[in-house]
Amino acid sequence: MKLMSFRRPDCPASWGIAEDGTVADLGGRAVSLRAALAGGIDLSTAGAPRYDLADVEYLPPIPDPEKIICVGLNYLSHILEGGREVPKHPTIFTRWANTQIGHGGTIRRPHASATLDFEGELAVVIAQRCRHVPASEAAAVIAGYSCYNDCSVREWQRHSSQFTPGKNFPATGGFGPFLVTPEEVGDITAQSLVTRLNGTEMQRARINDLVFNVPKLIEYCSTFTILEAGDVLITGTTGGVGAYREPQIWMKPGDVVEVEISGVGLLRNMVAQEV
Repeated sequence: MKLMSFRRPDCPASWGIAEDGTVADLGGRAVSLRAALAGGIDLSTAGAPRYDLADVEYLPPIPDPEKIICVGLNYLSHILEGGREVPKHPTIFTRWANTQIGHGGTIRRPHASATLDFEGELAVVIAQRCRHVPASEAAAVIAGYSCYNDCSVREWQRHSSQFTPGKNFPATGGFGPFLVTPEEVGDITAQSLVTRLNGTEMQRARINDLVFNVPKLIEYCSTFTILEAGDVLITGTTGGVGAYREPQIWMKPGDVVEVEISGVGLLRNMVAQEV
């Protein structure tokens, strides 16, 4: 099943299920997809209004998460290209919900810096309120998977040891296009992640290359915080980012960046200058 949040042709925001080039609008059953997850809302599509996907605006699958928990330094290739040591525990920072854009939306290069970098990542969405989830039971609290471009303004990310400033400029978190449920994806560790900039492959990794895999991340995060339905866990990027290339490659206005995860989907965004 492919769940999504979207803006209808007549402008109201809604959510529903994408199938066969259309979306079944289930917005009348809950105010948002996050609320639907929390409330265990019926997901049958019988009788639901439908819109062609070409006629709706994609929103981030979860536009309003209570928490976006980001994991840094979680692929060995990215750790090594930055000359860092393998961490003993997950490197955690946060992104705010109002920095997100959906599939087809525009990433904004800020006026403050030109060091705008791509970071293709797997996003995991939590299905229910939970705490102290053992890794062996983590599958039960996963609502689904999506693609994420956790864009970094490197100059600001490196102001201190805390990554947060460089990760929270407006319109720098690409998320989507869909939230794909686990039974449709199958074994997430068998999937591959690829990032392309203007059609050129920049990053590639297998999900099983994660230093801390998804169950371990859920166990770790659910220990220090209560995870809520709709919370988003962004699991880290692989090697090949623009900051460590020779010469360095920064995203610029007019670029097209894609993050594709097999079995999950393809997230595409244009880049423009902040206005």
